[in-house]
Amino acid sequence: MSSATTVKTVLRAEGFSCPSCVQKIQKQVGRLPGVDSVKVHFASSRIEVVHDPATTGVDELVAAVRKAGYVSRPAAF
Repeated sequence: MSSATTVKTVLRAEGFSCPSCVQKIQKQVGRLPGVDSVKVHFASSRIEVVHDPATTGVDELVAAVRKAGYVSRPAAF
């Protein structure tokens, strides 16, 4: 995947209660087509996703986090 076609989207998540939550989210979001990398920050409840927006958009990222059992939304910053 070319870095020219990828963007970094930051989501804020709610409901983190343990470090295993991080693995569940990374696994679920990482399965999406066009996702290059997923990094979940447990302490700040941030999810950073590098992805191809033409293949997987923000709505799909939020839906994948929801499927893992957590609520998320795009971060304002």
